[in-house]
Parts: sequence; structure tokens; C-alpha cells
Amino acid sequence: MPSIPDISKNIQFITIIGEIEGHNVLPSGKKATKYEHIIPMLIAAKQDPKVEGILIILNTAGGDVEAGLALSEMINSIDKPKVSLILGGGHSIGVPLATAADYSFIVPTAAMTIHPIRTTGLVIGVPQTYRYFEKMQKRITSFILRTSKIKEDKLKNLMYATDEMANDVGTILIGEEAVDCGLIDEVGGFSDALKKLYELIDEKKN
Repeated sequence: MPSIPDISKNIQFITIIGEIEGHNVLPSGKKATKYEHIIPMLIAAKQDPKVEGILIILNTAGGDVEAGLALSEMINSIDKPKVSLILGGGHSIGVPLATAADYSFIVPTAAMTIHPIRTTGLVIGVPQTYRYFEKMQKRITSFILRTSKIKEDKLKNLMYATDEMANDVGTILIGEEAVDCGLIDEVGGFSDALKKLYELIDEKKN
């Protein structure tokens, strides 16, 4: 059996893959990231004096809005250098998870889907329901605007586009497109993300 080399203990690596699982358990057979597993990891990274920076690796299809937003706020509030890297996808609630870091990367072939929130199951057709959706959407939008360089008009245009996806509303951004609109900071891979994280660590020390 090959030996696993020792890795630097001053960086906490956190992977967020599959769907974000919130208050409801996802069906078996689905890849999922449980937010109750990630939050203790983030707390440990914050509390451990040996950890100097956090690298978040994303390949998520989205998932539970409340859980995803809770994780995003948790990541953003940690006062240690943080870098995010989108490898395969940073869709839906994966968008604020990516922008929550101090600096964000996306590989050239990765994709991000920007769309309004949606739900499944029974929906009561009353004005209060739509006001609730509007408030939920505002929570997500305000976080993205606060943690990225994208302008509000641009974000709304991408979110409510009707000519980008068949039978759906929203926009799919691939690699450089996410950088051009100000959502992500830079196109790059793992080495670029790690290098940037060490730069941020050095800046904090000095």
C-alpha cells in the first residue's frame, strides 16, 4: 500500500461536494456534504493556532439554501486567510460558498449556475409565499454582492435571464465568464489557489 506523504499542517483543506444537505436527509445514493460536519471543521480551523489559512475546494450542485448560506456566513466570518477553488461546479447556493472566501479561483472548465431560488413539493398559492421567496432571494443576493465584485444590475440580469437555459431561468457561467462579470476573482487551478493562500498568510503576518 503506497504511503501518504505528510502535508503542511498550517493549511486546513475543506471539500464541499455533491449537494449541500441541510435539515432534511438526502436520499441514499446521492453525494452530499452535511453542513453539520463542515461547521465543526471551520470552528476547529479557527481555534487551532497551528492553522494559518483555509482552502475550500468546491464541486457542488447546490442544495439546501439555509444550510449553504449558513456555511457561507461561517466561512466569511473567520478572520484567517481563506481561498476558494471551484473545480467542477459551483452551482446555485455554491455561488455564495465560493465568494465567501477572501479570494476565489475557478478552473477554466468549471461552471456556475446563477438562478432564482426554487422549491419542490406543495406550494400554497398566496402572496405571503412569494414574499417569502423574495426575502430568501434577497438574503442570497445581498451576500453575493457583499463578498464579490459583481454589480447588482449584472447579477439580477444573469439570475433572471430567460434565453440561456431551456425550460429554466438563469445563466450558466463557465471559467473566464465568471471572472469577467466580477463574481470570481481569477481563473486558476490548485497550485494557483495554494500560492495565493500563502501570499495572504504572509500579508497577515506582516
